[in-house]
Amino acid sequence: MLRLKQFIFLGMATVALLPLGSCSNSPWASQLENSLAADPRLQGTNSEASSEASPEISPGISPETSPDSTAELPGNFPAEIPRYPNAQLVAVTEADEAGAALGSSSSVQTKWETADPAAEVQQFYRETLQAAGWQLATAAGADEPLRATKDGLELSVAAQSQAGSTQLSLDYKLGDIAAASPDVSPDVSPAEGGFIGPMPQNSGSSAENPAGGSAANFTDLNQAPAELQSYLADLAKLGVFSTQSREFKPNAEISRREYARWLVSANNSIYANQPARKVRLAAATDKAAFQDISSTDPDFGAIQGLADAGVIPSPLSGDASPLFRPDAPLTREELILWKVPMDLRQTLPSASIETIQQTWGFQDTTKIDPLAMRAVLADYQNGDLANIRRAFGYTRLFQPKKSVSRAEAASVLWQFGSQDNSLNAKDALQFKPTAQ
Repeated sequence: MLRLKQFIFLGMATVALLPLGSCSNSPWASQLENSLAADPRLQGTNSEASSEASPEISPGISPETSPDSTAELPGNFPAEIPRYPNAQLVAVTEADEAGAALGSSSSVQTKWETADPAAEVQQFYRETLQAAGWQLATAAGADEPLRATKDGLELSVAAQSQAGSTQLSLDYKLGDIAAASPDVSPDVSPAEGGFIGPMPQNSGSSAENPAGGSAANFTDLNQAPAELQSYLADLAKLGVFSTQSREFKPNAEISRREYARWLVSANNSIYANQPARKVRLAAATDKAAFQDISSTDPDFGAIQGLADAGVIPSPLSGDASPLFRPDAPLTREELILWKVPMDLRQTLPSASIETIQQTWGFQDTTKIDPLAMRAVLADYQNGDLANIRRAFGYTRLFQPKKSVSRAEAASVLWQFGSQDNSLNAKDALQFKPTAQ
C-alpha cells in the first residue's frame, strides 16, 4: 500500500512539473525531458523497418510476372481500335522506334500479354474489326499480321504464343483524316501493372470523333432524297459504313457484297448491347457455303455468317445456287428477302400472288420471286415500320428486279424490329459512349 501511494505521488509531481520544465532552460528540465523521450535505438529500428517494407503489389499480379507498371497508352490511342479483354499492356514504342512496323515514322507500337491462345486472339480481332466496318486486307498465312484500315487509320495485329502466354502487338498509324480530327482520350484507366480490362470503347460524339464513314466526312449526303438523308446521317455517325472516301454516292447501285456487309454492321451496331441479337461472323476456318466466297475474301465473315444464320438463301438452307454473286447489283426483292427475317426473327407467313395484291396492291406482283413473297407480305404486316415504305415511299409498283441505290439500302437498315419491339440507329446513338 505504501509503495502504491509513493507511485501515485511521483506521477502527480511529474505532471505538475512538466509545464514548468517546458518554460525553463534549467538543467533538471532537460534531464527530465530526456528521460521521457523515446529510445533512439527503437526509432532507428522502426525507420529501417519502414524503409525496407515491400512495395504494395496489386492483387492477382505477382512481382515476377507483373508487366512494366510505367507503360501507358499514348494520349492519341484511337478509340476505334478494340482492346482485347483481360490483356495486360507491357510496352509502348512510339514514332521513330516503331516506324518500321507499318513503314511510317508516325506509327505507334503497343505490346500486350494475355493467357488466351493466339488463335482466339486473332479471331477476336478479325470478327470485331469486320463488324465495326474496318477494311481487312486479304487473309495471308496464319502467322502473318492481320492488317486493317478505317478512315485513314491503319492497324496491324500480330499474336504469337510464347512460353504459356500470347504476345499481342497492336501497331497503328494515324492517317491524314484521323490525325486532323480532335484528340479524344480512350476511355481506359490502366490499373497497377498496366492491366486493361474489357471497358467500353469511348468513340466520342460524331462531330468530335467521326467513326468510319462519319457524316462529318461525307460531302454528298445532300444528293440523296430528302426523306432519306437523316437515315444516312444516323448510320454514318454510328460507324456502319466502311469507306475512306468522302463521297457516299447515295444514288449509285449497291452490290450484294456491300449490302451483306452493311446488314451485319448495322444490326450489330444497333444491337450493340444485346449480344443475343447480333449476327456472329464466321471464322476463317469455317467451310464456305458459296463457291465464289472463299475464306480469304475480305467479306467472308459477314456473308458466311449470314448464311450460317439462315438469313440469306444458300446451299445450307436448301437453295440450289452455289454462287453468291458478290458484285452483282442488289435487287429490291433481295433487299427485303434478306432484311425482314432480321426484323421479325420468326417464321415468315405463307404468301401468294393474291395476298400480295390484296395487301400491297402491287400491279407487278407476278414478277416477284416466290421465295421473296413471304418476306414482302411480312413486311406489309409490320405497318409503318415496313422497309418498303421507308425506302420507296408510296408505290403501286414494286419493281422486284430493279437495282437498289445505296441510299435506299441504308434507309432499310436504319431500323430493325417489329411494331412491338424495334430499335433504330438514332436510338443506338443515345446509348453510344461519348467522350468525357
